Amino acid sequence: MSKKEEYTNWMQSKLDELSAEIDKLKAKANQSEAEAQIKYLEEVEALRAKKESMQAKLKEVQTASEGAWEDLKTGLDKSWDDLKAGIQSATSRFKN
Repeated sequence: MSKKEEYTNWMQSKLDELSAEIDKLKAKANQSEAEAQIKYLEEVEALRAKKESMQAKLKEVQTASEGAWEDLKTGLDKSWDDLKAGIQSATSRFKN
């Protein structure tokens, strides 16, 4: 298995894990009071949009040539860090 395949498989599994976390956040948001629920659901949808954007970037990496995929990987890694931080932040706020 090439480094690109290893990376894309790893990233896909991480995106699947974060997708499950987003689903948990949505369930918590749905259990919130009406005013908080709207705010939480907006945040969940923003996270979901970031995740979908990352999924598209991952497809680009998967279809990129062996020489070009590493350049795309840098942007995907940054997006990963941003999404992960957003989910961690939302999780901490939803507990309150």
